Amino acid sequence: MTIAEISVVPLGTKTPSVSQYVARAVKVLEREKDIKYETTPMGTIIEGDLDRILAVVKKMHEATFGEGVARVLTTVEIDDRRDKTQGMKEKVDSLKKKLQG
Repeated sequence: MTIAEISVVPLGTKTPSVSQYVARAVKVLEREKDIKYETTPMGTIIEGDLDRILAVVKKMHEATFGEGVARVLTTVEIDDRRDKTQGMKEKVDSLKKKLQG
């Protein structure tokens, strides 16, 4: 199971607010059936097959262009653990368990 954090930032917008552009990227995820995701204040966490995640990242990146946006900076951080299946929930649960002990 692969988990990735994606941050898509349009550059050169007319306003400091970028949420309308980020919303375009998140809408890509809403249409994907086999990808789990959570939005955060600083990026979006995606869980799924690595090949699917990479394809979706490209779609998210491309969706951010338009309405005067000529440059987009996309950052991807990938956690690809292959010794066991561990998704977003299991990682957080593991941390919470250790915090209690």
